[in-house]
Amino acid sequence: MSKMSNESNLVIVESPAKARTIERYLGSGYSVIASFGHVRDLPTHKMGVDTKKQYEPEYIIPPRCRKTVSALKRAIKGVDNVYLATDPDREGEAISWHVAEAVSPQRTQSAKLKAQNFRRITFGEITKEAILEAVKKPREIDMDLVDAQQARRIIDRLVGYSLSPILWRKIFKGLSAGRVQSVAVRLVVEREREIEAFKPVEYWSIEADLTKAESSPFTALLTEVEGKKIEKLTIGIEKDAKAFVEGLEKAKYCVLDVATRQEKRTPPPPFTTSTLQQEASKRLRWSAKQTMAIAQRLYEAGHITYMRTDSVHLSEAAITAARKYIQSALGAKYLAVAARQYKTKTKGAQEAHEAIRPSHIGKPPEALSLPDARQSKLYDLIWRRMVACQMAEALYNNTAANIEAKAKMAGIFRATGIEVIFDGWRKIYYTNKDQGEARILPELDKGDALDLKELRHEQHFTEPPPRYSEASLIKALEERGIGRPSTYAPTMSTIVDRGYVNKEKGRLHPQETGMLVNDMLVKHFPDVVDYDFTARIEEELDNIATGELAWTKVVDDIYVPLSKQIGKEEGKIEKVDTNIATDEVCPECSKPIVIKRGKYGQFYACTGFPDCRYTKPFLTPEEEAVKNQAEALAASKKCPKCGGELKARKGRFGWFIGCSKYPECKFLENVKLNKSKIKNQNAK
Repeated sequence: MSKMSNESNLVIVESPAKARTIERYLGSGYSVIASFGHVRDLPTHKMGVDTKKQYEPEYIIPPRCRKTVSALKRAIKGVDNVYLATDPDREGEAISWHVAEAVSPQRTQSAKLKAQNFRRITFGEITKEAILEAVKKPREIDMDLVDAQQARRIIDRLVGYSLSPILWRKIFKGLSAGRVQSVAVRLVVEREREIEAFKPVEYWSIEADLTKAESSPFTALLTEVEGKKIEKLTIGIEKDAKAFVEGLEKAKYCVLDVATRQEKRTPPPPFTTSTLQQEASKRLRWSAKQTMAIAQRLYEAGHITYMRTDSVHLSEAAITAARKYIQSALGAKYLAVAARQYKTKTKGAQEAHEAIRPSHIGKPPEALSLPDARQSKLYDLIWRRMVACQMAEALYNNTAANIEAKAKMAGIFRATGIEVIFDGWRKIYYTNKDQGEARILPELDKGDALDLKELRHEQHFTEPPPRYSEASLIKALEERGIGRPSTYAPTMSTIVDRGYVNKEKGRLHPQETGMLVNDMLVKHFPDVVDYDFTARIEEELDNIATGELAWTKVVDDIYVPLSKQIGKEEGKIEKVDTNIATDEVCPECSKPIVIKRGKYGQFYACTGFPDCRYTKPFLTPEEEAVKNQAEALAASKKCPKCGGELKARKGRFGWFIGCSKYPECKFLENVKLNKSKIKNQNAK
């Protein structure tokens, strides 16, 4: 870096927060500016891809980016070196390329960036050491990575723009299909139908509460009667359960045998994007979107490594730092015998990337002063998971005792216990499996006589598979090789925001719209929602990134068959009638009124359309109650500023009252919801 001390250098990153952190480390001679993400994109109101010219994309600078691009152009004037320091993944590589293209319009797309002194640098963590090391080793933009991102963007555009108009014509306007989102919706819909088709099966269990001398009681489960195994569903009706109880209630109980084995549990690997989202969902009740937003802030402030990764690999320096901390803070007995390196199992994972970990492992959560509680909670989770992965195994004693019962019937009961004999990594981290309290059996020996405190039979029913949570849906997508770290959070948000799926108490419920769209795609365009097909696309995108495949061939292999399928199937698709009949008639032409669905939700419309264009908003009972509240409030007083009439209006954030003389008078007042009034009106 010393040879560049007299040169001027500009570093371009995505966000102002990242820019501020990096600028602190580079010092004089370097200025850092933010691009605010992508500065070019495909147009929003047309396809923007020329399918007859090798899928040539038409990139534009969106209106919101024009000021940023102008600022970037001014910033590079007279600068000796421009460092493109966007995120270390395909999306970041593409942003760097788009920035270079946008600020150097005189160059053709095929021109090399060297001539403009554009230098690409990447780092997995925003620390002084990582930044200074990256500046020493700049490279050219990796066009294979850019092509992989372009291919993904173009495929998504072609699929969306090819299928969405069909959904508009056959169902209703405003719908969309997507390569990953449609598969995610399919999983949710299929799970719901499994639940609907599920028929619970009754079964009964027989349990005995037993004691040895004055010890605490423990519970044993009946596993065998008259030499026949009792499986989960063996006892199907209460009559049989009662017969077993009657046959065993006056039995004498004694220990048949006891076996104890030691179990070792190794800690889980450090976090990847998906496992972080899953764990934050389970422990903190956060959405994937919320988790990633908070992780982004931690990364940009230099506290954690890059948060979009599917690798569990750790650098030697990180492992050494973790082991040093464990040795000094917890003691040698808590340190794993040898450094523990994990193997990434995810298909197509970038092993060169690191797992998500603290940038400074020697800084426990209490040593950091973070700006809000949510960042502290997430950092705490990441730090504990990282340190735990280099700690000693947790040790358990698992005990199983078979207990013989002799009466009118001969039965065998089984009691199990688990005892922690060394907490190991659990000292600072636990998983759901480890949360339950230890079940400790009294000291039992073969032949010990036991006293029966209670013998009971309990009814159970088999349960359907649970609905997906965001965490379990992300896990299901990852297991099938669908999506990548950057796509999980946006996919979860998209399927909820578009009304395909609703989230209730943390579980995803498919909505009617989601089912209609899914069924149409499954029937007429099965490849679009086929799990293996979608996973194969992800593999091919990975192969583009490594230079093994040409991006245009991958796009062609998807788009050409899809175009043929659309030509073949569209005429066969019947229009779905989603209108809901009402008792109302049109005040303008007296024809029946129906509830229609549109891009922005439901609304009332006259069936005489297009001759009669009468419509009115559709309001739920809750919305109707709030509207009535707003109207009553507006009628009850005058504008406090000018004395004019007040009117009830609905805005982006709900109902409010405003002056009728707007814009001359800009008085407004938000309507405070009276939930008890709403409840009473709904009851009526």
